[in-house]
Amino acid sequence: MALLRSMWGVLSALGRSGAELCAGCGSRLRLPFSFVYVPKWFSSALASYPKKPLTSYLRFSKEQLPIFKAQNPDAKNSELIKKIAELWRELPDSEKKIYEDAYRADWQAYKEEVNRIQEQLTPSQMISLEKEIMQKRLKKKALIKKRELTMLGKPKRPRSAYNIFVSESFQEAKDSSSQAKLKTVNENWKNLSSSQKQVYIQLAKDDKIRYYNEMKSWEEQMIEVGRNDLIRRKIKHPPKDGTEEC
Repeated sequence: MALLRSMWGVLSALGRSGAELCAGCGSRLRLPFSFVYVPKWFSSALASYPKKPLTSYLRFSKEQLPIFKAQNPDAKNSELIKKIAELWRELPDSEKKIYEDAYRADWQAYKEEVNRIQEQLTPSQMISLEKEIMQKRLKKKALIKKRELTMLGKPKRPRSAYNIFVSESFQEAKDSSSQAKLKTVNENWKNLSSSQKQVYIQLAKDDKIRYYNEMKSWEEQMIEVGRNDLIRRKIKHPPKDGTEEC
C-alpha cells in the first residue's frame, strides 16, 4: 500500500535496533508489525476513520431498491436488481453524471478526511495504525463482500445432497439442542438406502443447473453495469447430465 511504502524509511531505521519506543505512546515496538502493547488512541483514531463512499451504480441501486420492493413486494432481490440494472442502462448520461459527480465529491472528501487524521499522527503511530486498519479490513472484507453481493442479487450457491437433506430434516428432529439434532440428522442420512439418497442427489444436480443458469444471467447483468470485477475468471459448464460442479 502507498502508506506502507512511504513509511519504509521509518521501518528501516527502526529495524537497525530491532525494537524501538513508539514516539507517540512510549510502548515498545517489535518489527515487523508486532506489538506488545496497543495504545488506547487506536480505538479513537479508527473510530474517526470515514467509510469509503458507494460507487455511482451502488448509490443508484441502494436508492432504487426500496422503491422497487414497495412496488413488487413478492419479487426476489435478484429480479429487482435485474430491473434496476436495466433502468441504470437506460438512464441518460446527464442523469448518470449526477451519481458519478456525487461519488467523486464523496471520494475527495473521504481522502481529505483520511489525510487530516493521518497528519495528526507520528510516524510510529502511522505504522501502528496502518497495521490495525489492515487487520480490521481483512476481518470485514468477507462480510462486506457478502453484503454487496446480496444487494446485487448474486444467486445462492448450489447445495449438496446432504445439505438438502439436513435442511429438510433438521426441524423435524426431536432432540432439544441443535448439536443433538444435527447428530440425529447425520445418523439418519447414513441409514438412508441408496434409492432414498438418490432423490437428494438428483435434487442437488438440479440445483447445480439452477445455479449455473442464474449465474450466467447475473454475470451478464454485472458486465452491463461495469462490475467486471465480480465475474468469475473461469466458468465450468455443466454437462448434459448435470453431474459436474458449476
